[in-house]
Amino acid sequence: MSDVTRWWWVRHAPVVNGEGMIYGSSDIDCDVSDTAHFKTLAQVLPKDAVWFTSHLTRTKKTAQAIAEAGLDFPEPIVEEDLGEQNFGDWQGLSWNQMMKADPETYNIYWSDPTRNRPPGGESFADQIARTGVVIDRLGEQHKGRNIVAVAHGGTIRAAMAVALKLEPEQGMAIRVDTLSVSIFENVEDGLLRGKGGVWRVVGVNRVVQE
Repeated sequence: MSDVTRWWWVRHAPVVNGEGMIYGSSDIDCDVSDTAHFKTLAQVLPKDAVWFTSHLTRTKKTAQAIAEAGLDFPEPIVEEDLGEQNFGDWQGLSWNQMMKADPETYNIYWSDPTRNRPPGGESFADQIARTGVVIDRLGEQHKGRNIVAVAHGGTIRAAMAVALKLEPEQGMAIRVDTLSVSIFENVEDGLLRGKGGVWRVVGVNRVVQE
């Protein structure tokens, strides 16, 4: 068995009718019409991987489009903890609508937007903690494998924060484009054997196109 567990993080396809809206963990559709891009992803992603998606339609649909573009892989396993940050009562609203609805709560949130929780939702710091738990669990279950996770911008930023032990503000500053690939490796270093290994970052926000 290899001592390297390689994570291939793919952000889902662009959402439909989500411009200017905070959609968070709400289940909205995505546009998978860019067949050339999916064909390239099918060539770039590993052929021997175990696949995961979040529970949201846009990640499942993206994985399906990659399969239809020519990459044969097992049915992806759905992991709800790979889902996007939950913005609670603010999901489906624009930032302007949030401010008008409750200026006080809005201003409190923006005083520390990575650690404060939207009403009824979770903070980005919460998402980092949640993502770290699922990474540890899946990494242990599939140690030494290629793992493809079709997920969300927030989830991939959170994974980067976990790998590099970043503060939430630093993790939030990372750009993750739709249909980009980010690759992290967990190496079972001899000095740290049995303690989770060490992380190395191979690539972030790679936009693969023909």
